[in-house]
Amino acid sequence: MSATTGVFTPKPGAAPLSRMIRAQALLETKMLLRNGEQLLLTVVIPTLLLVLFSAVDIVAVPTETAGGSGKAVDFLAPGILALAVMSTAFTGQAIATGFERRYGVLKRLGASPLPRWALMTAKTCSVLVTEVLQIVLLTVVAFALGWSPHGNPVWVVLLLILGTAAFSGLGLLMAGTLKAEATLAAANLVFLLLLVGGGVIVPLERFPGVLQDVLQLLPISALSDGLRDVLQHGAGLPWADLGILAVWTVLGLGAAARFFRWE
Repeated sequence: MSATTGVFTPKPGAAPLSRMIRAQALLETKMLLRNGEQLLLTVVIPTLLLVLFSAVDIVAVPTETAGGSGKAVDFLAPGILALAVMSTAFTGQAIATGFERRYGVLKRLGASPLPRWALMTAKTCSVLVTEVLQIVLLTVVAFALGWSPHGNPVWVVLLLILGTAAFSGLGLLMAGTLKAEATLAAANLVFLLLLVGGGVIVPLERFPGVLQDVLQLLPISALSDGLRDVLQHGAGLPWADLGILAVWTVLGLGAAARFFRWE
């Protein structure tokens, strides 16, 4: 009896890189959406802040829009969108990845054919999917509160993507170099500090001049100011804010790719 040569010969080897990234991104997204604590940080808190500060006059915010008048929500909505990006791409991702590293999940992934940069790409793609859900929810809530956005939505998408890349790189750098407990504490501390000092709720103009110049260079300030220029004032492409985000993206992702440790 003869058989065709090679019909049942196994062909061990890695799957195509694009397929590995898609599979890992899908897994990361499912894990993120199933995590109640992460959903609290990424969805519930930004939504509550938007509703609370729009409905209650806690912090005096400028309300001038392209049309010459406006509501508090016109100032707050762009900042809350920036906060949502930071909470998902930086805080949530840093904490989740830090504990994956502690529990040995990343060590096992490190033994697979998945390169380090491909893992970061998959995690960033997962963050983008989650952010789409966040932005849809926050946009609906903002419209219900009377939001009147202006500007080109293409610039908004560009700012959000670049902001996601910047925060994702910084979050992965923190998770890949610090212990899980240190990452948990540091990520939450940074979240709170940037919530107050990043132009999200409190305008940067209310800070002293020297401190204001420093705060403007932060990624959250660049993202919130860029979104506010477009959505509240109807401005064109905010090149300065994009430049700041681009620098943070290169530094964050470059350092994460260089120093990220699997264990």
